[in-house]
Amino acid sequence: MAGSQSDGRLSEVRFLTVAEVAAVMRVSKMTVYRLVHSGELTAVRVGRSFRVPEHAVHEYLRGAFQETA
Repeated sequence: MAGSQSDGRLSEVRFLTVAEVAAVMRVSKMTVYRLVHSGELTAVRVGRSFRVPEHAVHEYLRGAFQETA
């Protein structure tokens, strides 16, 4: 039964492409790739491309904002 609960939450996750993340963050796609490869931004590899959970982008930006404040 625990598996079905986690499946429900996973279906609610919205995944963004690298280009979409770059647009949201107003940076280049290369910057997003660097963040993914360094582990600063969580991503899942799908074939040859990456998908980033939307909540991971918000968490990264929230953390970056708190560091500068």
